[in-house]
Parts: sequence; C-alpha cells; structure tokens
Amino acid sequence: MQHELSSLRETVVSEVESVSNLTDLEAIRVATLGKKGRLTLLMKSLSNLSDDERRSAGTILNKIKNEIIALIDVRKTQFELEVINLKLAEESIDVTLPSRIRSKGFIHPISQVIEEMITIFGEMNFEIASGPEIEEDFYNFTALNIPPEHPARQMHDTFYLTKREGSEQKLLRTHTSPVQIRTMIGGCPPFRIIAPGRTYRHDYDMTHTPMFHQIEGLVIDDGTHFGHLKGCLADFVRLFFEVDDLNVRFRPSYFPFTEPSAEMDIGCSRKSGQLRLGGDEDWMEILGCGMVHPRVLQASGVDSHRFQGFAFGVGVERAAMLKYGIPDLRSFFDSDIRWLKHYGFGSLDIPSFLSGVTR
Repeated sequence: MQHELSSLRETVVSEVESVSNLTDLEAIRVATLGKKGRLTLLMKSLSNLSDDERRSAGTILNKIKNEIIALIDVRKTQFELEVINLKLAEESIDVTLPSRIRSKGFIHPISQVIEEMITIFGEMNFEIASGPEIEEDFYNFTALNIPPEHPARQMHDTFYLTKREGSEQKLLRTHTSPVQIRTMIGGCPPFRIIAPGRTYRHDYDMTHTPMFHQIEGLVIDDGTHFGHLKGCLADFVRLFFEVDDLNVRFRPSYFPFTEPSAEMDIGCSRKSGQLRLGGDEDWMEILGCGMVHPRVLQASGVDSHRFQGFAFGVGVERAAMLKYGIPDLRSFFDSDIRWLKHYGFGSLDIPSFLSGVTR
C-alpha cells in the first residue's frame, strides 16, 4: 500500500508540473481528487485494512492529498497570472490614439418650449404652481363647473381609474386646471400663477396624443378685467413667437369654467404650402381663455362679489410645432434619436430678449 501511494504521488506531481494549461490541470485534479479519482479510490480501500495498517496508510494518504492540493493551487495561480499578463499586454492603451467621439445629448423641444414659456410669464410676475396628475373628480370637473352630462366626463374621453369602495372617483387629469382650484382653496387672493404639466385624454392622431403638456394661467384680484387678459396674452404670443407686430384677435367661445370665454387667434399667411406667422391674411387659433366663472370662484372658496380674474391654457406641443416647424405631434413621443438630433437643442436656449433674466 505504501509503495502504491508513493508511486501515485510521484505520478501526480510529475503530471502537475508538466501540465501546460488550466484545462489540463483541472482534468488532473478531477482524475486524482474527484469522486472516482485515483486518490479517492485508495482512501475508500482503507476499510479493507487492519486497524494498524489503516491508521498508518490514512496518515500517508492525507499528507499526499494535502501536498497535491497545494501543488495544484500553486499551478492554477501561475496559469491565471499568465492569462492576466497576456491580456494586459494585448489590451494595453495606446495613448497616441485619438479619443473616442462621445455622442452629445440634446434638449427635447418640449423641455425647451416649457422653459421659454415659464421665463416669459416669470417676467410678468407669474409664479409656478403644481398638482397631482392622478386627480379627483371634484378638482378636475365639479369645481370647474363641468356638469355630469358634459362630453369630457365620458369614458371615451377620460382615463378613469378603478373606483374603490368608500373613496372618491380618481382619474388622470384632463387639464392642469385642477391646480388652479387647489391653489385658490389653499390660499387667499390675489393669485397670479401658471401651472405647467402633463395631461391625459383619450385621443390619438397627427395633432393629438393620449399624453400631452399644457401651461395654464390664473390671475385673480379685485380689479382684474378682460383688458388685462388681452394685454397679457398679446404680449406672451409676441414674445414667444418673436414677432413684434404679431396680430391677435379674440373670438367668443364657450368653456364651462369661464364667462365670457374666448378663443385667441394669431395672424398668419399660407403661401406655397408654407405657414408664416404674422400679417392678417389668415388666422390660426392658438389658445383658449376667459374670465373665471363666478361658480368656479365660489366652489374654491373665493368671494365672487369682491374678486374676479382671468384664466387661459396653451398646449405646449402645439406651440412647439408652430414655432419650430414640427409637422406631426406624435413624433414628440417616438423616442427617435434622429428626430431629437434634428429638432433638439444643445442647451436650453432662452430668447435673447430674455437673456438677462435671473435663472
């Protein structure tokens, strides 16, 4: 038995020392120390020996086993270091090579336009207000004087959430007007706010998407009148579109939350299939507005006999399409890098006439 163990040791040591790669080394380890390995079978055969022989042979076996394991570990470390050194030699950095070209990010047109609008209204002393996108029926409809039979309340126009027993009906807000209601309920007049944010409606075509952006404004004071509304919005569109003599007009319209209500148009011309802003050859609707309905003030806890004011709302995507010549609203949300490189901005670009605004 002792001679057999000595012979096995010499054989395994010779094999380990002469092996040339990790794969062959692993094969030797399994053939020697695996479940059916040479050393393992010898250890199993110890049961056939007498107690004295078993004790002597077991001591030698364990010594040989530990020696073989240590030798295999040393050779494995050597091979691993050789692989690492070879890899380092092959993948060394050539500092004379030019640096990699890094792709540049772009500001999305929606972000750009929102920043432009916020800056313009900021110059007019408007403050920014915000509210939840998952809204309650009261703030989105009831407080805004929108009756139960109004089409906007129907399932085919509004994204309703599953109603839980004992809770208010929740929905994805269809406009940012609920922010106006929350602002009036939570504070005291006067109010002068804009509410930018995402809104949701069940619609999808070249000029509509299920999710879009709005900026709505609210001014409430004890001396505010329709002339203030006209002056504010006329200045806004002229600054935003950068057309000093941009013609505007206000047409009577209807919104449940304003009375009187109006649609605001801007002058334009359409020649050779191109739209140009300015002049009075044609008109294009740009936003809705009006004096806040007394019922809305009352629902918000504002004294309608003492205070009055105006509200307006403009679609960010529509304004961006007009200003930057973007033909399809759906492309805003396609996540197409090529489109963003074409229409995007290298940095937030605030118009030069507002370059002095403190940001």
